[in-house]
Amino acid sequence: MVQSDAFMAIADPNRRHLLEELRRGPRTVNELAAGMPVSRPAVSQHLRVLLDAGLVSVHSDGTKRVYAVSVGGFLHLNIWLDQFWESSES
Repeated sequence: MVQSDAFMAIADPNRRHLLEELRRGPRTVNELAAGMPVSRPAVSQHLRVLLDAGLVSVHSDGTKRVYAVSVGGFLHLNIWLDQFWESSES
C-alpha cells in the first residue's frame, strides 16, 4: 500500500463527497457512483486515492467491494490539526 497525503486526497470535491456518503455507512462502488456526476471507473479511482491515504477501508463481500470510512486515518488528521489549536491558546 502506498501512503499518500491525506490533505491532497481530501482537496478534491468529489472525494469529499464520497467521504460524506461513507460517513453515513459502508457502500459499494455502484452505490456511491449512483449519486455522482462522474463515471463508475472515476469513482473507483477516487476511492483508490482515499484508500491510499488511509481515509477509507475496503473489504470484499462476495463479488462486491464495500468501502467504509477509516477512523484511524481521520485520527491522524485530527491529531495533526489539534497541534494548531493547542499552540493558539498560548
